[in-house]
Amino acid sequence: MAKDIKRLGKETLIYGTSTVLARLLNFCLVPFYTYYLQPAQYGAIATVFAAIALLSVVFLFGLDQSYLRFASEAENKHKVFRQCFYGVLANALVLGGLLYIFAPEVSLWWGLGENFGLFQLAAAILFLDVLNMIAFTKLRLERRAWYFAGVRAFSIVINVALNVFFLAVLHRGPNSILWANIGASLASLIVLTPVWWGELKGHKPFAFDWKLQKEMWSFAWPFVPAGVASLLVSVIDKPILVHLVGTEQVGIYQANFKIGVFMMLLVSMFDQAWRPFFLAHAKDNDAKDTFAKVLSFFFALGSWFLLGISFLMPDLIQSNLFGNFHLIGPDYWGGLSIIPLIVTGYFFYGLYINFMVGPVITKKTRVLMWITLLGAAASITTNLTLVPHIGILGAGWAVAVSYAVMAAALFTFTQKVYPIPYEYKKLAVMLLVCLATVGIARYFNGAVWAKITLLTLYPGWMYLFLRRTLPQTD
Repeated sequence: MAKDIKRLGKETLIYGTSTVLARLLNFCLVPFYTYYLQPAQYGAIATVFAAIALLSVVFLFGLDQSYLRFASEAENKHKVFRQCFYGVLANALVLGGLLYIFAPEVSLWWGLGENFGLFQLAAAILFLDVLNMIAFTKLRLERRAWYFAGVRAFSIVINVALNVFFLAVLHRGPNSILWANIGASLASLIVLTPVWWGELKGHKPFAFDWKLQKEMWSFAWPFVPAGVASLLVSVIDKPILVHLVGTEQVGIYQANFKIGVFMMLLVSMFDQAWRPFFLAHAKDNDAKDTFAKVLSFFFALGSWFLLGISFLMPDLIQSNLFGNFHLIGPDYWGGLSIIPLIVTGYFFYGLYINFMVGPVITKKTRVLMWITLLGAAASITTNLTLVPHIGILGAGWAVAVSYAVMAAALFTFTQKVYPIPYEYKKLAVMLLVCLATVGIARYFNGAVWAKITLLTLYPGWMYLFLRRTLPQTD
């Protein structure tokens, strides 16, 4: 067990290297955007990327998850990859063409009026991204973490460089952000050529195995409404805000929403390694005990990240440490209050990822659709209820509430179909320490010295509660 957890940690670190670099470089673009774009311009781009996030689920159609499941058990993994790739390619061609043709109507419905050119560029991004995703999924299944990390890092560096070139050098305006993404996705697909072309060459092109296709799409389709509903939690706020408070407020909201990237880094790093890990070890005799300990470790580390970001980032953003330069331009500081809510939402999403083990191992993935639809309903309801009264702060509350609802629902289901003996007493104690830390910080009126002291002591407290479950060295 100890060896397996250590390997999961190692792979999480490797995947995390690329994810951290990607997210951090993307985050570096936030101050860049806030200085080169007006809030209304940034709001329009944020709204388009919200649409891209939703549509990417439909373009991919859950076939990456289907590939992981079928290839992990199949003798002929090459055949599974080819069928998956062809399915995604056909789907992306059809949907990409429809989006390009009906871009004016989509733009009006999404609240951006006549800016339909943004959605035509989005069609190209979606087409390239889903083809990349299948190759990346193959690397994950084969545990080729370093290759995965290298390509991701290369792509994001290209993206940042093109953003700077188009915006700062050529002064091409907000459309430059979409063109930079197209260039980065194309560069990534080229670098991944040995992965996807190595599987396709030497075989009859577009030779569909209809029986296998049917099985894969049958397994995959529940991930579509589940994925859309899950993304609604984090993106539906943009079109709602556009209609209720305008694109300028969306820009302010999005700039501060991006601060949550530091929490999402941890969750993404864990997610990349966690799903292949629990599939590989599901048949181990001590699998459930291992999964229980993983949740405890995640809770301890995740709660520390949550507190650190919530305590320090607003102060850091407004500080004069860098002179006249700030992580977010002063025009966007009106949204700093949403940061703790966004980070809390991502923490709950990390718990949700932990509980994913139940439906995946038991192959009862259709429940994900209902659970995430429940989360989406919570998000939409909270947004529509609070945004008219408290503006973008209401959208922040919607993120936290909806992810909490999803995590609670998935936990309940997993314990029914695949009961795991989680370490409830230790989790409860860690939660109390986390809440006490927040209370003490407020008692000292959020003084920086108090928050730093509390954050320094926090890992020690977590170690005390976890030390009996730490893997023993051989």
